[in-house]
Amino acid sequence: MKKTILSILLASTVLFACNAKGTAEASKDSAKDAASKDTTTTTKPASKADISYAVGMALGKSVKDTGIELDYNAFLQGFKDNMESKKLKLTDEQASSYIQEAIAKAQEKKAADNKAKETRFMEDNGKKPGVKTTASGLQYEVISEGTGLKPQATDTVKVHYTGTLMDGTKFDSSIDRGEPATFPLDQVIPGWTEGIQLMSVGSKYKLYIPSSLAYGESGAGGVIPPNSPLIFEVELLGIEK
Repeated sequence: MKKTILSILLASTVLFACNAKGTAEASKDSAKDAASKDTTTTTKPASKADISYAVGMALGKSVKDTGIELDYNAFLQGFKDNMESKKLKLTDEQASSYIQEAIAKAQEKKAADNKAKETRFMEDNGKKPGVKTTASGLQYEVISEGTGLKPQATDTVKVHYTGTLMDGTKFDSSIDRGEPATFPLDQVIPGWTEGIQLMSVGSKYKLYIPSSLAYGESGAGGVIPPNSPLIFEVELLGIEK
């Protein structure tokens, strides 16, 4: 347990390389074609500098994802001391403790920053023409109104949807999968349960769900950051009986 975080950071170098390998393999054929057309092209072997830079890229990506801010001189000194088997200033236990503490603080800061952004976003969005706000804080916009029945919270519904974050990043889409989603309405996030009950079958709405009606301060699965409002464009296809 003491070495878990350090191990993850180091293992990420291998993971980074494995992910990159897929891209390299996919482009191998086109590279061969290009080489066959230009016989002067040669592949330069990776130098020590190239490999060193690649390792730095992989470690840098992992550390960046944690949100930790680094003193680069101290970082490089620690890296060098370990690589050269010099006497280290910290024990493994101390290093793990410092890293865990830094990650926790970085996550707290990110959550606070997201909360401020969410507040501004929801306030500004609620002032836009056509956007309505319910008592819970859910906001919605009617894109097109259907003529069918409205579901109850205990119903199972079939929908097509696309979900994005407030910066426009798409995190999920039944349309991209090519298959509608079917689920009991009382077994999803509160924003969905409330929002879809406003819709008649055949309707298409845009739901702006505050984090309090979604995944809150915890976020979800590394995909939804903490304190993130979710934006869904939803088409209610039917109520399953």
